[in-house]
Amino acid sequence: MDTDLRALAKVREWYGPHSSTAAEWPLDSLLLAKGATTVSVVLPARNEELTVGDIVTVIRRDLVERTPLVDEIIVVDSNSTDTTAERAAAAGARVVAQEAVLSHLPPLTGKGEALWKGLAASTGDLVVFVDSDLRNFGAHFVSGLLGPLLLDKDIQFVKGAYERPLTGDDGVMLRGGGGRVTELVARPLLNMFWPELAGFVQPLGGEYAGRRQVLEQVPFVTEYGVEFGLLVDLLELAGLDAMSQVDLGVRVHSHQSVAALGRMSGQIMLTAWSRLERQGRARVAEPPASTLLQFGIGGKAGVVDVSVAERPPLASLSVEPDVEEDVA
Repeated sequence: MDTDLRALAKVREWYGPHSSTAAEWPLDSLLLAKGATTVSVVLPARNEELTVGDIVTVIRRDLVERTPLVDEIIVVDSNSTDTTAERAAAAGARVVAQEAVLSHLPPLTGKGEALWKGLAASTGDLVVFVDSDLRNFGAHFVSGLLGPLLLDKDIQFVKGAYERPLTGDDGVMLRGGGGRVTELVARPLLNMFWPELAGFVQPLGGEYAGRRQVLEQVPFVTEYGVEFGLLVDLLELAGLDAMSQVDLGVRVHSHQSVAALGRMSGQIMLTAWSRLERQGRARVAEPPASTLLQFGIGGKAGVVDVSVAERPPLASLSVEPDVEEDVA
């Protein structure tokens, strides 16, 4: 109990000085602080033709042309079967095929793989990750995340915070209804085992930024456990005081089915388990099962694999990334 109380006290102490809003980081102040620092924005994308072009357009228009804050925009095409690559390229992004980055390595799948490959393909001192399915994207999603990094040399990693409404099939938004896996799986796990991280409003959110030299020192889980793994690993590497969060307002995006959320939950739980085991906090005779039996409408059953792989820290690789751009 004393340990829990000390952790909560640490969160309260951390929360105020390390939490801000995007409006607190105006573009003119960021541009003045940028100096020679280079900035990359990386968007992982798989079949996001409806939104990726608009997101790239806003970043290019507002943060490259009007205010030269961003130096490169990279879209990692994760084996899309639609026009994602073409639309991203037409909007002004540099599009790279996921499997063309570090192509000498055996290919893996998942969002975390795309993020890791995007980090490898980018060159900026600061790297901003943005999901490519956002329907209400604004330039503040990027500039807000850059604020603490540009104006506080002690901050190494910044996580986006926001309200996530759940949009039903009828188009009606339910405030506070989004982030179901966050509330049912990730937040309880963090509070139980890494309570120092309990103050992060959106631990699984896809918008965050960090210094390259730090991001390259941590592994990337290749599936949907990537954000959870990054928080835990960066806490261990850099400490809570090097981490920050910025309120970006409201985030509207596409939603997964309940079955898909179940698979994501399994991947996050396995990611948490791997960290507990690595930190010497959990030991069992046999590892957790990586199969999930799910039931659909009418009781139809199916078994899915929720195992997660992991890419090593990029800094541990001794070769320069080979990158081929998509033909768009």
